[in-house]
Amino acid sequence: MLTVHHLNNSRSQRVLWMLEELGIPYELKRYERDRNTMLAPPELRAVHPLGKSPVITDGAQTIAESGAILEYLVDRYGEGRFSPPHGASPERVRFNYWMHYAEGSAMPPLLLKLVALRIGSAKMPFFVKPIGRRIAQTMQTSFIDPQLKLHFGYIESELAKSEWFAGDTFSAADVQMSFPLEAGSQRAGAKSLPHVRAFLERIHARPAYQRALERGGRYDLAG
Repeated sequence: MLTVHHLNNSRSQRVLWMLEELGIPYELKRYERDRNTMLAPPELRAVHPLGKSPVITDGAQTIAESGAILEYLVDRYGEGRFSPPHGASPERVRFNYWMHYAEGSAMPPLLLKLVALRIGSAKMPFFVKPIGRRIAQTMQTSFIDPQLKLHFGYIESELAKSEWFAGDTFSAADVQMSFPLEAGSQRAGAKSLPHVRAFLERIHARPAYQRALERGGRYDLAG
C-alpha cells in the first residue's frame, strides 16, 4: 500500500490531490507541526533523513520532494494521464519547465517573504525591535516584493495564453504550481490577478481537490 506521510498545512496537500486525481488507494499518516517553531516533528526523520514532508513510501521506495513524487505517481499510475508523452514536444517542454519552476523559482521569494514577516513580528528585546523591523522592511521593499511582482506578472501572462500550465489539458504541472499560487495569493496579493484568480477557482472546484481536503484536514492556503 502506498503511504503518504502528510504534514498539516504543507506541500504534501498537493500529493493527496494528485492521488485523488489518479484514483488510486493510499494510506495517510498524519504529522502535526510544532506550534512554536512551525517545523515538522522529529518522527518524520524515521521516514526520510531530512525529516520533511511530503514523503511517500511505495513498497521498497521512499520518495521525497513534491516534483519527484508527482512525476513518480504519474509515470507509475497515470496510464498516460496528467502528463504529455515523454519527448521534445512543446507540451512536454512546458510541462517539465513548470514542474521545476514551482520550487526552483517561484517559491524562494515567497519563503523569503514569510521569513521577513516573521522577523518583523518576532518577539525580541525592545531595543532590538526597531533594527529587526527595519531589516525586515528593507528586505521586502528592496528585493522580495519586486521579485514577487516580477514572477507573478510572468505567471499571469502565461496563464493568459492557456487555462493550464502545460497547455490546454490539466496536468501534474498544475498540481505542482498550485502551492506557490496559493501561497502567493496570501503573501503577495496574487489573487488580485485575474488569470491567477481564475486558475485557483478552477482547481479548488475540482472534485479530486475537494476530496484531498477532506482526507488531509485543515489547509489554510485553500482559503
